[in-house]
Amino acid sequence: MLYNSLYPASHFKTYDFTFFTFFLLPLVIPACLRVCTGRRRRESRGQYRNLDSHFHGNDSQTRSSNFNLATYIFNLTPMHDTQIRKLIDAEEKRQKKVINLVASENYVSKDVLEALGSELTNKYAEGYPGKRYYGGNEISDKVEMLAQERALKLFKLSPNEWSVNVQPLSGSPANVAVYLALVPQGGKIMGMTLSHGGHLTHGQKVSASGKFWMQVPYGVSSETEMIDYKELGVLATREKPALIVAGYTAYPRVVDFKKFREIADAVVYPEQGRRGALLMVDMSHFAGLVAGGAYPSPFPCADVVTTTTHKTLRGPRGAMIFARKDARELDKKVDKAIFPGMQGGPHLNQIAAVAVALKEAASPAFKKYAGQVVKNAKALSDELARLGWRIVSGGTDSHLLLVDVWMNGKGIGGKEASDRLEKEGIIVNKNTIPFDTRSPFDPSGIRLGTPAETTRGKTEKDFRDIARKIDKVLRN
Repeated sequence: MLYNSLYPASHFKTYDFTFFTFFLLPLVIPACLRVCTGRRRRESRGQYRNLDSHFHGNDSQTRSSNFNLATYIFNLTPMHDTQIRKLIDAEEKRQKKVINLVASENYVSKDVLEALGSELTNKYAEGYPGKRYYGGNEISDKVEMLAQERALKLFKLSPNEWSVNVQPLSGSPANVAVYLALVPQGGKIMGMTLSHGGHLTHGQKVSASGKFWMQVPYGVSSETEMIDYKELGVLATREKPALIVAGYTAYPRVVDFKKFREIADAVVYPEQGRRGALLMVDMSHFAGLVAGGAYPSPFPCADVVTTTTHKTLRGPRGAMIFARKDARELDKKVDKAIFPGMQGGPHLNQIAAVAVALKEAASPAFKKYAGQVVKNAKALSDELARLGWRIVSGGTDSHLLLVDVWMNGKGIGGKEASDRLEKEGIIVNKNTIPFDTRSPFDPSGIRLGTPAETTRGKTEKDFRDIARKIDKVLRN
């Protein structure tokens, strides 16, 4: 009616074609293309069933309905860099068509992706909230403080007792920052050896953590393939490390943090007239399980806790460092190690995306997800064992499991197993197993994880089916 009142019928005959061609078409065609490709891609990029309800429960019903036409049209415009666009589309298609059993990968929500691609990318915010070296950081401060608030709340921590630094770019620099802050150069770091399930940054010689500090390596029992806490205590008492690392990249069992605390407290330093080693827990792999109540919390026992945000926590690639607040001022030392010690300006878009993921992880839906991750891992482990494959340590209590595919020469190497599975659309990673006699480039095992496919909605039945597919591929 409004259109008719503004323009008489004779006007339509003269100008309709021009109006449609030169004004509407440039808006409509890109919009239609984006709706058919981009918007559908963004909504499916989570790659699991019931996207909104899975991440947000009923919260998705209460989101703002504010609509900005200019922003809408801008967002519908296809990417001008067609080469990168094609590569992104190709990666999306690859992710959709495979079964992803990489233990350290997951699928984020469209809200996390939106935060990552936001205007926060444009801002430089060197420093910390209230103490920046650049102007215009009022919003930056709010974003970072909100991420910190959500992190502490998620893990049920008091801001009077714990601090959290959300600026680390990823897990490796976060771990190195802790050592830089708390361990003298050349000091001893006690961490699990790589071949038994430890991480490169737990003191391995090829890592900076093993070049500037000395590793006191420990492993698992040759009988149980699990941590022998008695032997660990003897080692710590003898070697007197400054810091003990608990938490691993390929250890499928629950860690007894209380025993680690007792071991750390028993370390005596006669020359310094004190006792008690620092206990750092790297919960990068199981942080989401802790948040969802499916794995014991390390916080009652640890001095420092590090974690990535992109594994079971299901956020963007990033990391956080939690430190106790007390007379030792661990928190202040860690903050100085991150900035100015190792990093410059933080990636605010990444921090915002972490904040989004932390809110999602506080939902009842996420708690259900975390429990299902563990159930699925046990179902996968049990079925593979039933089919005749040897599971390292006899099973799993977490989101991952190690499968001995070599089986003393009766099977195949880990590299061949990984390659065969990938050809059939099942993505895993080759992995050493405890006391492995083969090369790390072609080890005896493969590591399997359930977080990504659980995000897609799979349950125990699905993972038993996956186990049978794996068995069929590896035996043919």
